Amino acid sequence: MPMYKKQLFVLIIILLAAIGGTYYGLYSEEQSAVLESSPPAENALPVKEITIYVTGAVNKPGLVKVAEGARAADAINACGGLLPIADSEKINLAQNLKDGQQLKVPEKERSNSNVDKSKIDKSKADMSKNGGSGELVNINTADEKALDTLPGIGPAMAKRIIEYRETEGLFQSIEDIKKIRGIGDAKFEKLKDKICI
Repeated sequence: MPMYKKQLFVLIIILLAAIGGTYYGLYSEEQSAVLESSPPAENALPVKEITIYVTGAVNKPGLVKVAEGARAADAINACGGLLPIADSEKINLAQNLKDGQQLKVPEKERSNSNVDKSKIDKSKADMSKNGGSGELVNINTADEKALDTLPGIGPAMAKRIIEYRETEGLFQSIEDIKKIRGIGDAKFEKLKDKICI
């Protein structure tokens, strides 16, 4: 009997190995079939692109292609980013873009003069309190009405003085007022005791 038990034991082992091999073969074919049925990533649908025209304060303005559903920030980054003079607070970086849209990035406003606004407001208040008469008129801060009170200065000349201040900056001395077209030495002599800086 010992021989019969050994043969039975070997037969059971062979039978189990055959069942295990068959099961393994079926299972591995099923797995490869599942893998083959899923499409490879390369065959996935291409992402739709839209074209945006970016202008203004960016490094490389022009046409850029971005993915559909992109934001303004994506288009700006595609142009190399913002220039230091860009005013990013005036654009919505989270704005959704549409194909064919123009995105203009504004520049920061430049101040043409170094006039302190608080000094201008104080000067205007002083002028209105004193009526602008009998006191020196500050040519760096006076408004058109105050300048018009000066001898030989009318509304047109007052506008020229203000325009000069805004484009060239503050007067450095009272003699600088002679740089205004229409104010020569004779007119300056009438003004010099009535103006200051």
